[in-house]
This record gives sequence, C-alpha cells and structure tokens, in this order.
Amino acid sequence: MKPRPIFLVVLVLVLTVLAGLFIYPETFDKYYKFANWKLGLDLVGGSHLVYEVDLSSVASSDRDSVVNGLRDVIERRVNLFGVSEPQVYLSKAGNAHRLVVELAGIKDVKAAIEQIGATPFLYFAIPQQGLTGETEAGEVRQLTTYRQTELTGRYISSAKLEFDPTTGAPQISLVFNNEGADIFETLTEQQVGKPLAIFLDNQLIQEPIVQEKISGGRAQITGRFTVKEAKQLVERFNAGALPAPIKLINQQTIGASLGGDSLQKTVWAGIIGTLIVMAFMTLYYRGLGLVAALALLIYTLLTLAIFKLFGVTMTLAGIAGFILSIGMAVDANILAFERRKEELRKGLSKATAMEEGFRRAWPSIRDSNVTTIITALVLYYVTTGFVRGFALTLLIGVLMSMFSAITVSRALLRTFLRNNA
Repeated sequence: MKPRPIFLVVLVLVLTVLAGLFIYPETFDKYYKFANWKLGLDLVGGSHLVYEVDLSSVASSDRDSVVNGLRDVIERRVNLFGVSEPQVYLSKAGNAHRLVVELAGIKDVKAAIEQIGATPFLYFAIPQQGLTGETEAGEVRQLTTYRQTELTGRYISSAKLEFDPTTGAPQISLVFNNEGADIFETLTEQQVGKPLAIFLDNQLIQEPIVQEKISGGRAQITGRFTVKEAKQLVERFNAGALPAPIKLINQQTIGASLGGDSLQKTVWAGIIGTLIVMAFMTLYYRGLGLVAALALLIYTLLTLAIFKLFGVTMTLAGIAGFILSIGMAVDANILAFERRKEELRKGLSKATAMEEGFRRAWPSIRDSNVTTIITALVLYYVTTGFVRGFALTLLIGVLMSMFSAITVSRALLRTFLRNNA
C-alpha cells in the first residue's frame, strides 16, 4: 500500500469538526449573520404579488417575447436584492397576461414591493398635432398627441449617471444594444429638425429637437431629477428596464406549505436514512464499511457547511437533491469494494487489491457522476424556482461525493488499515 497520507487525513478531520460547529445553529449564528440558513418559500412562507402586464402597445407577434423578457427582468431585479429562492412566473386569465412574484421569508407585503422596486418603463414617441374642436371664441384648439415608437427600454444595454458640465444637473446616459442602436439611428434620421419625445413611466420627461442623425446607440435623459432619483433610475435601468408596463393588482402574505414541524420531520428522515446506510455498510463490509461510513459522515458535514457558507437556499426540493447525492456517495465506495473482491480472487494482497479496486472502479464512478453532473447543469440553467434549487444541491452534492468516495475513503484506508488487513 502507498505511504499513509497522515497530513491529508488530519486536515480533513479538522475541517469536518469545524464544519460540524459551523452548521450547528447556535455556534456562529449569534455573532455572524452570514452563518444563518436560507430557507425557501415552501418552508418559511413569504409574499405573493400579482402584476398585470399592459401589452396594448405591443404587436401580437412580439407579445410572447415581451412577457418572457419581462419575467427575466423582474427575476434579475429580485435576485439583485438578495431574495431567497424567488418564484417568478407568468399566467394568463382570458386575454390578460399576468406576472406572479413569490418572495420567500418576506411576510411584509410593503417590504416585498419595495424589494422589487418600480422598474422604469421608458419609450420614445413622435409628437403629433390633432384637431379637437373650436373654442367659444371660434378659435381652433390643437392638442399635442404622441405616437409611441418601437424604441423602448427593452433595448437598453447599460445606463450611467453623469452631470451637466455647465449646470451640474444630473443626467442619465443610455447605451442601446445593436438592435436598439439601429432603431434609434433610423428614428433620429427621420426626425431631423423635429422634436422627439422621451417618456418615463408614461410621464413626458423631455422633448428635444433632433439636430442630426445619431449613430452609435447613445442617448441622454436630462429631466428634473435629484441626484438620488437619477442614481435609482440608473440602478433600475442596469437591472433591466421593463419591455412593457406592469400594474400591481393583488398582494397577499402566504404561509409555509410545510412549516417547522414538517421541516423537522424531513430533516429527521434524512438523518435516519443516512444512519441506516452507514449501518448497512458497516455490517456488510465490516472494517471497510466502517471507513466508508466515516467518509459518508465527513461528506455530509462538509457539504452542509458549503450550503450554509455560500448561502444556498434550502427548499424541500433542495433537501431531496442533497439526500439523493448521499446515495451516490455510498455507491462509489461499493463499486470500489466489489472491485477489490475481484482482485483478491486473482491472488493479490489485500493492500494491493484495495488500490487496484479503486483504480479499476474509477472509470465507472467517473462516468456515472459526470452524467449526473450534466443533468444537474441542464436543470439549473434551463429551469427556475424549486427545480433549480434541486439541481444546485444535487450538483454540489455529487461533486463533494466524488471527493469523499475517492480521496477521503482512500486516504482513511491507507492510514488506518495495515497491509494485512
């Protein structure tokens, strides 16, 4: 057997002890807020907000892309403010399109609305003169109307706060994406010598006269902003301007679907299941199984510490993903131990058979875990909400299980088992 990796074993054991202290609720939580567990909507409840989407000015062919873009923008804004495991999805009632936002742990509805913020809806419009009738004096009264163009905030790629070099007044510099830059160039070319209005949340901000065709996709807004208001607008534009206006039509506080009692039962079920697996490994493989059980305990504590340290939001689906990875961690040890039996039948010593068992089992362990990792990555990037939480905990768990089953188990065996074991 190869030299005993005493240093690695000691390091892993020290990290495991620290991980156990870290995940215990009363050890660090009194002093460090970052040590708190993050729980999802199904475990702690939260706020439920319903917005109605105004698509009256959006062409029928573009409505699907607009509402999907709207969902993405709101999800980015919610994530920007650190809300745990947000649920942002679309629904339809008749011809009305609605956006539903569920925020875990935020039971104050007003606070939830503030978390989302009033994301600005910006668009450019062309002034038009319309006749509305005559006054009592017989004069014709004219009313300026505005025709909204296709250039809206959905084409903004970035925004920046600047100050007028003469007056010192705050102004917002906008940069459009490639498609928006082309639209803006065409629009300004058509309006040379004519006014072009800029509306923000259906309020006229400014109506400058276009002096020349503007290329490069840059524009400035110089409304009557305070510095605070301008900074807030810049932040919200960078988080994503709404491709269509929304209106809050329903708000309520929702309770946890599981609650503390069910959460406690779920955790105990996971603990009991893990202990049963450890007992089986010990009874069936004896000394080797005892080492595998110790490696599984190390894996469990280190993985939970990673979840807590990096603020992974724990939902029921996330817990399921973690428990599933525990089975995969044991599966790798079983493959190595069964390979060892085959090598013993060839007449190899126990120490050499163990090394060969891990070496020959590695391709199977690698391939099975890689396929699971690929599946978890696809689920994480394609889905949202609870399924994404399941994918994240499964991904972290599988990566840690590979480390536990190969590195930790082998190091423990090399350290504690003699060559004639």
